[in-house]
Amino acid sequence: MNATRTPRTGRPASRPGRAAAHRLALLESMLRVRRFEERCVELYSAARIRGFMHLYIGEEAVAAGVNEALTDEDAVVSTYREHGHALARGVPAEAIMAEMFGKATGCSRGRGGSMHLFDASRRFYGGNAIVGGGLPLAAGLALADRMTGRARVTCCFFGDGAYAEGEFHETANLAALWGLPLLLVCENNLYAMGTALARHQAQTDLALRAAGYGMVAWAVDGMDVLAVEDAARRAAEGVRAGGGPHFLEMRTYRFRAHSMYDSDRYRDKAEIEHWKERDPVEGLARRLREAGELSDEARTTLEDRLAAEIDAAVQAADQAPEEPVEDLLKYVTSPVEASRP
Repeated sequence: MNATRTPRTGRPASRPGRAAAHRLALLESMLRVRRFEERCVELYSAARIRGFMHLYIGEEAVAAGVNEALTDEDAVVSTYREHGHALARGVPAEAIMAEMFGKATGCSRGRGGSMHLFDASRRFYGGNAIVGGGLPLAAGLALADRMTGRARVTCCFFGDGAYAEGEFHETANLAALWGLPLLLVCENNLYAMGTALARHQAQTDLALRAAGYGMVAWAVDGMDVLAVEDAARRAAEGVRAGGGPHFLEMRTYRFRAHSMYDSDRYRDKAEIEHWKERDPVEGLARRLREAGELSDEARTTLEDRLAAEIDAAVQAADQAPEEPVEDLLKYVTSPVEASRP
């Protein structure tokens, strides 16, 4: 885990000094994601990262806030837009960048790339390229915990587009029916790829619809990291206390296109600029400055430290080895199958 990251204890800070330090840690977590993603844009444009890539710029408050409400024993299941989730969970930038470069030192041994980040040691179970594909996996993890009596939470991130998939409704129904310790976090950024929410959902209040499955559900300002953390703590505590699945609709927005291949012609530019006025990173930084908790010098120091961290990750990825050709079938076929004539 990154040495600069505060531990996930699942308990709110209480003392004023500790609360100020905690808010600064949230800012650092969001800034790490923002600067990492910005560097990925540069590297992708230079053809040093290839394949599909979906950026998290604009949604950093959700990853940072939710992960602060989880403990290290909890599990996280993510989507193909998962760089921010992985970083906030504590997966090192170096391991993620190496994965983006397709190197053997990547968190998925260079085999997954941008959409398939994975780190079992941090209970981060993807990174799933299939829309809604992580939902049944999360239900399975939660069921295993319930059957073994472990007081753990499985948190599953997914987008508003996945809400239209059968996997969501099947998972929500079984989770409520079986009382699974599952925290469903819907990142509603208003667009399923290029399709606006109102064009594919008759009822756009997703929390209201989720409540129809008999689970606790509410909507959250996904551009306010403190509101996100507060809601996620309440939900995680409810799940951990045996209250069954909880659903959070994080109302957020991605500032960039759906993917690096997307021309982004389906959104009005004024709409994008309007949401940028609610930038979660700068919003928290402004609040900290107004409270006297963040000076210009401290912000510069933080930015320099994160830049050095990401520079080191890029350098390490550049120098990392590629997987040997003779190992390419490893993890693809079983040893028994490989030994057959």
